[in-house]
Amino acid sequence: MPRLLYTLLLYVALPFLPLKLLWRGMKQREYLKHWGERFGSYGQMKPLEPVIWLHCVSVGETHAAAPLIKALQQQYPKHQILLTHTTPTGRAASEKLFGDTVQRVYLPYDVPFAVRRFLKHFTPALGLLMETEIWFNLIASCKQNKVPLLLLNARLSEKSAKGYAKLGSLTTKGLVALTAVTAQSQADARRLVELGAHNVSVTGNLKFDVTPPDESREDGLALRTLFGKRRLVFLAASTREGEEALILEAVRGLKVLTVIVPRHPQRFNAVAALLAEEGFSFVRRSSIATQVERNVQVVLGDSMGEMFSYYAACDFTFVGGGLLNFGGQNIIEPAIMGKPILIGQHTFNFAEASASAIAIGAAIQVSDAADLRHQILSLLQNPAQRSSMHKAALQFSQSATGATARTMTLITQLGGSATTTT
Repeated sequence: MPRLLYTLLLYVALPFLPLKLLWRGMKQREYLKHWGERFGSYGQMKPLEPVIWLHCVSVGETHAAAPLIKALQQQYPKHQILLTHTTPTGRAASEKLFGDTVQRVYLPYDVPFAVRRFLKHFTPALGLLMETEIWFNLIASCKQNKVPLLLLNARLSEKSAKGYAKLGSLTTKGLVALTAVTAQSQADARRLVELGAHNVSVTGNLKFDVTPPDESREDGLALRTLFGKRRLVFLAASTREGEEALILEAVRGLKVLTVIVPRHPQRFNAVAALLAEEGFSFVRRSSIATQVERNVQVVLGDSMGEMFSYYAACDFTFVGGGLLNFGGQNIIEPAIMGKPILIGQHTFNFAEASASAIAIGAAIQVSDAADLRHQILSLLQNPAQRSSMHKAALQFSQSATGATARTMTLITQLGGSATTTT
């Protein structure tokens, strides 16, 4: 596919994008805000210092980038860090993590006029894209404007690689135009090189360098007090649509308090409706003021920014996205907190990390709801197994740190004018 055809297709879709935002805004009102930014209009917020720009799509990428952002702020104190996001939840996460120490806006849609407006307004000295964010007009405009652009912490599953391969020269020219790529694993690097990327290095996964917020353990203890210190707590974290029904099937009748935290906040009400329909006694996290009563079977985690605290408050966890074919979610955070981890079979988004966690004994892979129930029962009845997996999880989380330092070395070498400390 030539880039001209790609662009024409985007222009055809352009009139429908406000309708899409309106539809999403019906479920999550934050989508109704800052529309101008999505089309490259940023008002009077002109930066006063040279800009280092980092794109983090949503919550996961924003949290993963936290150590890198802190390192950039330390090394380049006279530069403005600009974070761009695609989702309101990503934007909210950066507000909580960094406050007014960074500037944040939405990245515009990948149409030439919007991309040109963005680059002209902020004139970044350096651009950094987190994970697999390959926007072809954005990449081409950065090259045309001589903005060094790096793809960081890149991961590319076999499935995604086949999809990009179908785009032919569009993918190849886009990857070639990048200044450099850092990959999470050798397999990711190989697939990127096969698609045309050059100057690819393996730096590891930045998520291993994430540290829990200082207050997360204390908040987790307070949360555990509300759950009941004498109750065993099973956390189903970052669950995706369709998985909650399977989890409820797995825990029905078990003597455990189940905490379900859906991946997307716009699904909180749908999961609450499912709990009521299935006859479970439940409370929402947002309504808990005193200790949860013994007859409550499920807590619906309908709060944002508390994931580390949820992990601190549980005895063991299932990390969603893998019971059904979503590719899995981040297992590094619960490992950092030393929690035994259960995951589903579909882990292609985190294949290497999942395989390593299983091999070291930090995680157990389950095939379906029945297998999940079996493993939950085993962990409930076996404190020694929980203790063993706790130690393995900590070992796993500490085994692959250092990606931030390696990435910063590359940024210093290749980042052009942004790496000149002033």
